[in-house]
Amino acid sequence: MTPGARLSAAIALLDAILAGEPAERALTRWARASRFAGSKDRAAVRDLVFDGLRRRRSLGWLGGGDTGRAIVLAGQAQAGEPLAGLFTGEGYDPAPVTGAETESFARDLAGAPPGVRADVPDFLLEDLADSLGPDCDAILAELQSRAPVDLRVNTLKARREAAIVVLARDGVHATPLPQLPTALRVVENPRLVAASRAYTQGMVELQDVSSQLAAAFAEAEPGMTVLDYCAGGGGKTLALAAAMEGEGRLMAWDANPRRLRDLPGRAQRAGARIEVLETPARKALGAVCDLVFVDAPCSGTGAWRRKPEGKWLLDPERLAGFPPLQDRILDEAAGHVRPGGCLAYATCSFLRIENEARVAAFLARHPGWRLEEDCRLSPLEGGDGFYVARLIAPGSA
Repeated sequence: MTPGARLSAAIALLDAILAGEPAERALTRWARASRFAGSKDRAAVRDLVFDGLRRRRSLGWLGGGDTGRAIVLAGQAQAGEPLAGLFTGEGYDPAPVTGAETESFARDLAGAPPGVRADVPDFLLEDLADSLGPDCDAILAELQSRAPVDLRVNTLKARREAAIVVLARDGVHATPLPQLPTALRVVENPRLVAASRAYTQGMVELQDVSSQLAAAFAEAEPGMTVLDYCAGGGGKTLALAAAMEGEGRLMAWDANPRRLRDLPGRAQRAGARIEVLETPARKALGAVCDLVFVDAPCSGTGAWRRKPEGKWLLDPERLAGFPPLQDRILDEAAGHVRPGGCLAYATCSFLRIENEARVAAFLARHPGWRLEEDCRLSPLEGGDGFYVARLIAPGSA
């Protein structure tokens, strides 16, 4: 594909996504229909689409409308690309730039409304400012760019130094992160990770450093009985398994069993022993767990760099539905914690209403429980935005 053809594909995909088609579905549909597109073409188009979604409002404002063309055009103009050579109208290139478009993207973004400059929905501005405090502007600016690619070294299979060497042999260069002894950041060839021997042999897992920190905050230890209550794809379950060093009992459950479909295969690759529970078995479990980890469904505001589509799917009604759901999940999960055991609560949200407020509400409903520790993880520290808390059940084992 020519550079112009890539832009045209991104424009069409963004238009489909803005009209309501899920981003991943749109990209998969396009890739299947575009057999002529090589791996580099597909990667380039994907980057254009997700870069556009991260900055949908600001680029649309500069480009003169909430359309794929406006977003892509403004993005190329801001990147200093030669517009006349890309927007030619010839072959598969987009149509030439108009005078009105040139005037539009020449405007100063400083004159745009706050929500446009920050690339967030207007209804969230006040809540974000309250939740993030003086770091709000800096954090929202961070969410306008791509997230780094982080890896977790699976200590059931390898040491960090060995993983770095094996990755490098396959062209993937990674450096240690200071936050955890298992954390790496890919600095060269991130798209080669999935095909690398270190990944296919279970030495490393793709996992954001804040997600790793959230799992580590739960303080799983060898010999424990642990339940990952909202396991999803199992990334944090595997991190808990490594922390347990293969000793104890680790169970995974999710309200949507389809999310757990790939976990057995991932566990086998990682050398981890994980029981995937069906709902009747989970309900019959009782209060036997030393640790129940709850990575609760949430607004996802802290992970907008990785899932920018979520910015524009969130509305007041959808946001209002999360706190009651989080309360119900915490109440149910608490029923599996033994006396003196730990309930670890995590979200990838910035918002107090989903974080500190939910912990306070839980403690008000459950006398005798106490908050041992909580903390926030910020994109300014290198990873996604997370909130994590450890709640201790009354009594002793």
